[in-house]
Amino acid sequence: MAEPSSPAASAASRPSAAPHTAPSEAPTAAQPLATSGAAAAQSASSRSATAAQSASCAAPTAVESPSDRPATAAQSPVSHGLHGRALALVFFGLLLAMFISSLSETIASTALPTIVGDLNGVEIMQWVSTAYILTSTLTMPVYGKLGDLIGRKRLLMTALGLYAAGKVLCGLAVNMEMLIGGRLVSGLGGGGLIILSQAALSDVVPPRKLGTYMGIIGAVFAVSNVLGPVMGGWFVQVTGWRGIFWFTVPVALLAVVVLGFTLPKDEKPFGRTPLDWPGMMAMTVAVTSLVLAMAWGGTLVPWGSLPFMGLVALAVGSAVVFVLIERRAAEPIIPLGLFRNRNFVLCSATGLLLNISFMGALNYLPTYFQIVDNLAPEVAGLVCTATSAGILITSTATGWIASKTGRYKPMLIAMCVVSAAGLFLLSRLEVHTALWVPVLYLFVLGFGMGLGMQLLVLVVQNEFPHVMVGTATAANNFFRQIGASVGTALVGALFTMRLTADVAASISHVDNLSLATLTPQVVDKLPTATQMVIAQGYSDALLPLFLWFVPLMLACLIMMLFLKNHSLATTINHGGAGRES
Repeated sequence: MAEPSSPAASAASRPSAAPHTAPSEAPTAAQPLATSGAAAAQSASSRSATAAQSASCAAPTAVESPSDRPATAAQSPVSHGLHGRALALVFFGLLLAMFISSLSETIASTALPTIVGDLNGVEIMQWVSTAYILTSTLTMPVYGKLGDLIGRKRLLMTALGLYAAGKVLCGLAVNMEMLIGGRLVSGLGGGGLIILSQAALSDVVPPRKLGTYMGIIGAVFAVSNVLGPVMGGWFVQVTGWRGIFWFTVPVALLAVVVLGFTLPKDEKPFGRTPLDWPGMMAMTVAVTSLVLAMAWGGTLVPWGSLPFMGLVALAVGSAVVFVLIERRAAEPIIPLGLFRNRNFVLCSATGLLLNISFMGALNYLPTYFQIVDNLAPEVAGLVCTATSAGILITSTATGWIASKTGRYKPMLIAMCVVSAAGLFLLSRLEVHTALWVPVLYLFVLGFGMGLGMQLLVLVVQNEFPHVMVGTATAANNFFRQIGASVGTALVGALFTMRLTADVAASISHVDNLSLATLTPQVVDKLPTATQMVIAQGYSDALLPLFLWFVPLMLACLIMMLFLKNHSLATTINHGGAGRES
């Protein structure tokens, strides 16, 4: 695969997003980063890019539909990226943004029972998580598209500001409504933190070197998953639960300061950008209906009931309308042309199935260990960190290997095989198994997931021209988020249904006891015989579900076998491996 040797070459090779302008109106190169020498080099690059663009006007070009056009470049980073101290500072700021986004969910999970108890809102507790999932999922594709159109710096700082504002509201909450409102606001910002950070990193690091940084990002996610429950428990016991929300505010503000001084300046003003408002509205209805159906199904409304089926029908209908709108939109939120790229489709489908399996498997294990193995909450949380340890090791190693060799397909295939083995092993656990056994099995699962989760993002970013990297990254992560929502809801519904069938009749003789009130604290106070019945019921209801996820991993394996291992671009302003192959 031949890589464009300069921004000029890539500008000449990629299709135009709009009618050509006069040379004086052509997009300029990235703003000077440090020295006057760098400024001179970028100025020369800008002049050559303008000349190349003018020359390309004379050549006939194929007519494209609006949904196939890449976004107009908002900024043209230096061809070979940042280096040294400048890159380290940018990467530090981006890691801060991704760290607090990943930490946001795990740090609050252990404190949620205490929070809703203080605010007297157990009956609407589910909205605390649903609110964040809803707004963050909705804003992902919007942030990705706008980042390609107007640049990522202002958007990322705005997202950090919204995230911090939402946390302030949560910290000041005097009732559940205010807490949920704060979660909605923080989700509006949180939906852009990981998307924009990953895309902004691709503005300063070429794909061939990006693997190493993606591996470090995977390690940061693993560390946040370990620290989150521990920090959440510490805040509850030492400072009170409000400290959980206040803690992330100064971290977000620090990220704003660092990125404000280090990220290259956005060049295109917001006012000149056409926005796909009809597409946004259709996507909002579709995603909201789907998320609510997954969150409420089997809990607030029965599966198969009229309200549930109505939400599903609304989601499907709105999705169809969204596709019709995107086919004609000047700047579609999710260009349909993305789905003509084989690697994008394979990576997005694999990410969706991986998240269904991974999130579905992990969400109920802490409670499982408390009830079945009679572990204390902090010990149950530490057992689950074995997964993060596996991810930490392999994500760092595979990112480095991808950067050094340019090959990623073997690691993605291995990810599916090892993850399938981890899920199969978890399905074989038994009541009161020795503690080292689930620790080992969870480590195997994390080891497998870490082999390729971050590489999927790298593959997608390498497939398309740099001017589309934000849109492609956001679309890929959008499907991952949908997978996480579906996996969590699916396992929750199936687990509850199986547990009801196995245990409900056995505990009916115990006064004032129902599955709705079956917490680890309640189980500890029950007679030993009843505890054994509940423990066996929990095991029989949950563990076989892990075996059901193995076919999903095998489906991922088949898809990864069809993946094309395109060469990783060595420049930032590349034309996209998918177009050049």
